[in-house]
Amino acid sequence: MRNEIVRLYKTLHTWTGIVSGLFLFVAFYGGALTLFAEPLDRWASPPVAAPVTDIARAPGVIAATLAAHPEASRDFILHLGGGGEPLHLSWSRGRADPVQRTATPAADGTLRFDQRPAEGLGHFIDQIHRTAGLPGDREIGTAVMGAVSALYALALISGVIMILPSVRRDLLALRIGPNLKRLWMDAHTLVGVASLPFHIAIALTAVVFGLHDLIYDSLDKAVYDGRLAVAMRADNPLSSIRPDPAAARLLPPEDLLARVRAAAPGFEPTDLWYRDAGTAGASVRVWGTDDRYLTRGRGFLTMSPVSGAIVDTNYLPGHQGAYSAVVTAFFALHFAGFGGMAVKWGYFLLGLAGAFLFYSGNLLWVESRRRTLRRTGGPGPQTRSTRLMAALTVGVCLGAVAGLSATIAAEKWLAGRVADPALWRQGIYDAVFLGAVLWSLLRGAGQSAGPLIWLAAATTAAIPVTSALAVAFPDLSLWAHGHTAGVDVTAMAGAVALVLMARAAGRRARTGPPDSVWSVIPAGKAA
Repeated sequence: MRNEIVRLYKTLHTWTGIVSGLFLFVAFYGGALTLFAEPLDRWASPPVAAPVTDIARAPGVIAATLAAHPEASRDFILHLGGGGEPLHLSWSRGRADPVQRTATPAADGTLRFDQRPAEGLGHFIDQIHRTAGLPGDREIGTAVMGAVSALYALALISGVIMILPSVRRDLLALRIGPNLKRLWMDAHTLVGVASLPFHIAIALTAVVFGLHDLIYDSLDKAVYDGRLAVAMRADNPLSSIRPDPAAARLLPPEDLLARVRAAAPGFEPTDLWYRDAGTAGASVRVWGTDDRYLTRGRGFLTMSPVSGAIVDTNYLPGHQGAYSAVVTAFFALHFAGFGGMAVKWGYFLLGLAGAFLFYSGNLLWVESRRRTLRRTGGPGPQTRSTRLMAALTVGVCLGAVAGLSATIAAEKWLAGRVADPALWRQGIYDAVFLGAVLWSLLRGAGQSAGPLIWLAAATTAAIPVTSALAVAFPDLSLWAHGHTAGVDVTAMAGAVALVLMARAAGRRARTGPPDSVWSVIPAGKAA
């Protein structure tokens, strides 16, 4: 391949990566955590003593709830429980309602009504993933990340073309030695190529998710002649059931589940979402999982809870039409909606590796500027742009890690003590993240990297420490339960890894080349 073509793609790869890298680090790190949003929500929620999971109790729970709260009949969810979670009902008073009401049966036959925030810890982390933490309207943040993902796709394509001439020599090389830039380059190349199919899937699906409004508007004009909304309404799984206000009794959920299992063996129901309960036009979406197929996190089928008839299977894994299957594939490939827990853990590790890819890409750019400066004028102070990029790389990346860990660790301490947990989550994350960025800009990358990695290690270690304090000091009104021990173990492993990184960063700052932005030694002075 001609050298000028390689240089062109190298330039394209460098600048698309630099522009999008910091956004993508936050999105990938948040995305890795989002894969385990449900375990994180359970970790952050007080355990229920002797949780009731007997489906035979469900008709009584529904009847008692609707008698006490008739407004819930319009739209409520029966959660089947399991994994330490009780069988319970939940409902809200509209999409904008910040409070979710719940009804939970107790072992003594009573029913406990409660309220909790509609958006939990897992939802907050997912929003960081979708918007990279950008302030303001979520839709705008998502659209920005769609454009960033398009740059990400260009960086992938140009990166592959760039390494083609040397792929045999460099692909599996990891040359450990005094040349740190070469080591970082080898690691960057190895991680990038090894996870290339994953990154292609993430980039393409992220573009579609982020720019879906623009894509749908274009399809509406170019393909559907302005009738896309009509076509989408016809595809609505609830369109098969006509509204009918006449009173009608609901079949027991146990009967509905038996029909579901007969129609779709291997499908494991988790929730029943009722609408217009108590009327002849009632509907219920039976949500669940089936690891044999691609799913949008979970799939569902639609039934009449009055007759028990299955009226729509367009979103049921293994029973989908062409359009639904394509849409589901996009969600499944992005959110690991297939293959069960093994695939989730694989995506988790690939997500962390992706975050490393963007971090190391920025490091390589910074190091290349140092070498260029050395060739043209010898060792000396780095340019302002290089120092700024190094400081932003340290502040944004480590600020995101520390901010998310601090937010998770604070969740148990906030429960029952603050009126608006969502506001506190945002405040804690923003304070830690912005504080890290400001500190890095003021102190420079070399002076701030070590302390910020130690901060990230401390906030991550605070997650299992909080659970340990709950066991050691019950009077703190904290909690710890075995079903979520994996959260604590994973956080402790992450904290240990960050401690090792902090020690390595400290050595690099003290003994590295004095003309590097990572050094605490002023340029021109010997160590």
